[in-house]
Amino acid sequence: MDAATLAEDRTLTAIPFVDVGRKGPLAVLEAEPEKANDLLLSGQRYYGATALTIGDALSRRWLRHAANPYGREIASLAEHVGTPGIYLLNLSYEWTCTTAVGADPIRAGNRMLRSLDWPLAGLGRNLVVARHEADAGPYLSCTWPGFSGVATAMAPMRFSAAINQPPMRKFTSSPALDWLIGWFVVWRRHALPPTHLLREVFETCRSFAEAKTKLVETPICVPAFFTLSGIDEGDGCVIERTRDDAFVHAGPIAADNHWLEPRLGGWPRGADSVERLAEMTARAPQAGDEMSWLVPPILNATTRLAAVANARSGTLVVRGFEADGPATALLTV
Repeated sequence: MDAATLAEDRTLTAIPFVDVGRKGPLAVLEAEPEKANDLLLSGQRYYGATALTIGDALSRRWLRHAANPYGREIASLAEHVGTPGIYLLNLSYEWTCTTAVGADPIRAGNRMLRSLDWPLAGLGRNLVVARHEADAGPYLSCTWPGFSGVATAMAPMRFSAAINQPPMRKFTSSPALDWLIGWFVVWRRHALPPTHLLREVFETCRSFAEAKTKLVETPICVPAFFTLSGIDEGDGCVIERTRDDAFVHAGPIAADNHWLEPRLGGWPRGADSVERLAEMTARAPQAGDEMSWLVPPILNATTRLAAVANARSGTLVVRGFEADGPATALLTV
């Protein structure tokens, strides 16, 4: 890290590191209530209070309808906060991302590079890294107070993984109508949301192979891309999931928000997906320091999180972003 970066980091807020053991997301919320409140206020400004209230009601009904295993936990989070937003934000899946896996050029093992983009302000400055204990072993999750799922995480000596959002399926010639049809299809399914499946993977899978099998075979309620990085140099892949099928692409590889599988298509997600993928593909193999790959268009006004994870070394490097640039100091665990 150069002198300019060090000086900048001294003026930025540190990302809290919260060790909650087996107490779960409620303990994260109890540890950082002000961050949860700030994030929900941002949600009210972005979506509107009425939309959050309606979205909460619909999300709560879907969790009951699907007999979701984390439904009671989310209800406890919502009750603890006492304001609208927790249900909807837990089931929101409106982000775009850029990820890559491959051999780590500066240390042993496989490495995952990850950026997460979402227009919702507050996700960068309210970022938390939580250490959880589970039956399969501990894992570190880049998360937010009040969030029940897992979107980006690293389990030392097991694997790292993250979620990307694929294109929206085309049913008609209207993206807005297809969005409504897509969520009607979701309403009729009982399968797990992708962030809940990824949490189950971190809590129950003891190896890259086990995680890969579970991510390939478990039905999910909406399509998703899973980037999975193991502890050996060759253990990396992108798993492109429809609701019932899987397409596995071995690493080294990068993924964005358009299908790598040529037989699949849909409405594009986010901006510059092809360009972001090309930039990440070019930079990932040579990225010698933790964030040298984070350049436009990978880094953009909607970037909220960037992370580097190596499960063999147990290294996790994280930074939060807002529209005007870095929102937190660099956290290295």
